[in-house]
Amino acid sequence: MITGIAWIGASFYFNFLENSLNRTQNLREELAGNLWAVHGGGFYYLEKYKHSPKVIPKDLHWFKWEAYFTLLSGLTLLAVVYYYNASIYMIDSSIAQLSSVQAIAIGVGTIVVSWVVYDLMCKSALVKNMKLFALIGFILVAGISYGLSLFLSARAAYIHIGALIGTIMVLNVFFVIIPSQKSMVNSAKKGELGDPTLGKKSLMRSIHNNYMTLPVLFIMISNHFPSTFGNDNSWLVLSALILVGVGVRHWFNLKGKGVKNYWLLPVSIALLIAVVIYTMPKVKSPSNLGMTDVKSTVISDHKAMQMIEKHCLSCHSVTPTSSIFSSAPKGMMFDSFSSIKTNAELIKAQAVNSQIMPLGNTTNMRDKERVELGLWLGNLK
Repeated sequence: MITGIAWIGASFYFNFLENSLNRTQNLREELAGNLWAVHGGGFYYLEKYKHSPKVIPKDLHWFKWEAYFTLLSGLTLLAVVYYYNASIYMIDSSIAQLSSVQAIAIGVGTIVVSWVVYDLMCKSALVKNMKLFALIGFILVAGISYGLSLFLSARAAYIHIGALIGTIMVLNVFFVIIPSQKSMVNSAKKGELGDPTLGKKSLMRSIHNNYMTLPVLFIMISNHFPSTFGNDNSWLVLSALILVGVGVRHWFNLKGKGVKNYWLLPVSIALLIAVVIYTMPKVKSPSNLGMTDVKSTVISDHKAMQMIEKHCLSCHSVTPTSSIFSSAPKGMMFDSFSSIKTNAELIKAQAVNSQIMPLGNTTNMRDKERVELGLWLGNLK
């Protein structure tokens, strides 16, 4: 998150500069634009050259390490949290029966193939039509989201969409943006103009990165929002949130260019509100499962404790038996009736409403059990 925000902040700033430059008034011949700004108690004056200055300054700052460290730290976390614990975080037996190797292969393969497809699209004639390029790109991401939801746990599907988008962004920097900048600097040192197409390709990839930033930021923290990935149509929710992020980013880009747009931001906010409403927890009722006698559905305290012991205590215990956790996650321990009563609403939210617990549903908790547990927890006073 730290390196990602540093990188994305720089991206936002330079896109703002590109959109806000004065390109017409009182410009020297060698300038493409300039900008006056005030910030932090001081005035700033910035200039952009059409090609390059006559003398390349010795202290030339490169914006690349923020992107590289975002990828390195992100892939490290992906490996440590998800791949090392694939049986818990990547596999949901109610979705697909996979081995850890198969789940990891799907995740890694998706990231690699996505970059190859995106890069080929950028090198094709399709890139000349930006609107069509964006539409096809969105359809592909939505399709991948749906495909992953058929094999991986919803949480793992989300993080891999974030990983593939983030990887595309960083590889844009590594393979296109930085090489074109190096070529530009080398040409300037030789007193040559250089290849102008490299700059255009670099700017195009930078613009692509700019539109992908907000979706990536959300996915980075998506596991804190179980109502999104815990939804029955989690891929559709993610696709809608990606649209929200792109819409908001586009509105800001238009604003930076001085273009007034009155519908894009309200529509994006409306879509976000619609997603919030759509993802409100929908608890399965006894009637939906053919349990017509609600009174008989209310289980005894003893049966409820047995259910919690079966599905929860391997992790949420004073002495966890799980091979993953040596101590109870978040310090939540349900060994006693009093601790369960204290945390009844939280248990209900995680195991009944969003159904994201047990992790990966490794204990095969059935819908009937969730309804019974929910009714019992709701009756606790």
